[in-house]
Order: sequence, then structure tokens, then C-alpha cells
Amino acid sequence: MNDPRRVIIGKRHPASYKALITLSQEVEESAAAAGLGPLLIELLKIRASQINGCAFCLRMHTRDALKKGENPDRIAVLPGWEETGYFSEAERAALRLTEAVTRVSDGHVSDEDYNAAAALLTEDQISAVSWLAILMNAFNRVAVTSRYPVNG
Repeated sequence: MNDPRRVIIGKRHPASYKALITLSQEVEESAAAAGLGPLLIELLKIRASQINGCAFCLRMHTRDALKKGENPDRIAVLPGWEETGYFSEAERAALRLTEAVTRVSDGHVSDEDYNAAAALLTEDQISAVSWLAILMNAFNRVAVTSRYPVNG
């Protein structure tokens, strides 16, 4: 819910927000260059946003994923990805690493989570997934702090 008393921090400091947008473009390019497909990139953004409870980013990236051809069932079961057969082993590794980076306050990125990713992803992919999670966590915090409106 939008609170008119909240400062929209992206508008209050537009240069900072523009720098985040520029970082976003670089992270997306690096992820694609590392071999992460556009659907996986959107799923990772959605998963971080689910964990952070960012309705604004959830709506945006779900729409983006659907426009790019993502299966609605995969989006629907994303919070329970570990219990489904919808995701490849590499996608599972990327989701697990995204969750670990997003939940860093729960005990850092464990060796178990990192090693699971390293067993299936290249170093470039590990870096790209990590940067995507870092980026989405930043965007989620901007939207949540400012209470970006999400209306039906």
C-alpha cells in the first residue's frame, strides 16, 4: 500500500536510482554472457522478490517472465521449487544460490549452498547469479522502503 508520507527514495535521489538502473543493465548483460537464459534470469528476480515480499517487483518480473514465454506453472510453484520436477539441476543450483544470497542475514552464504552451485555452474554463472540476487535485493529494498504502489 502506498503511504503518501513515505519518501520515494528513487525520486528524491534520482542519480542514485539511475546508477542502480545502470548497474541493472550491466548485470543483465553479464548474466546473458555467462549463459543464463532470459527465463532463468526472470525466475531468479521473482524468487528474490518473493523472499523479500516486494509486491511491486513480483508483479513486474512475473509479467516480464510471462511475456518472454515462461510457463505459468513454473512461476506458480517457484516458492516450492525444491519439491517439483519443473526445474533443471542448473536452475536449482541458481535458485539455491539466489536464496542464500538473499537470506545472507540467516548465516551468510554457506559452503553447502555455494558448493552446490559450484558443482553445476561455471564461475561466470556463479558470479552472474550472485550479482542478480544482489541487484534484486537492492531494487526490492528501494520499492519496499518507499512502498511503491501495487494496485489491482
